[in-house]
Amino acid sequence: HPFGSTALVIQWHVLGMFLPSFFTGHLIRYCGVLNIMLLGGLALLACVIVNLLGVDVPHFMAALILLGLGWNFLYIGASTLLTETYEPAEKAKTQALHDFIVFSTVTVTAFSAGAIHGHFGWQMINLGVLPLIALTLLATSWLYLQRKQPAPTPAN
Repeated sequence: HPFGSTALVIQWHVLGMFLPSFFTGHLIRYCGVLNIMLLGGLALLACVIVNLLGVDVPHFMAALILLGLGWNFLYIGASTLLTETYEPAEKAKTQALHDFIVFSTVTVTAFSAGAIHGHFGWQMINLGVLPLIALTLLATSWLYLQRKQPAPTPAN
């Protein structure tokens, strides 16, 4: 694909990742964090489907916008959930560990993407992430169902 098309696709991907940040917090407050995370997982699933349908510029454009949106909803949603798991005194260390894990993973995947693509191919990369997306959707759904159940009452 021409450089101009590639640049345009990447620009839209970056917008898909960061532009929603202006309203993701409001969506989380209005719709609930787990609903937004489920939408993020579904956006990633849609990204894979689009990727498997073709490799033309419109496919890449749609897929990378969906990838960015899914990443945004899941990252901000998971970060929001994380704030419910620690005591105030643990905040700095917990957030630092979270950011270290996230951005280390991003770095490793970014630097290994070419080698992985060269070894496995486009279709296998997309099929290979399906279990991770399924795990994300299942874990989020499980947490959603756990929060919907009434709290257990102590036995007399």
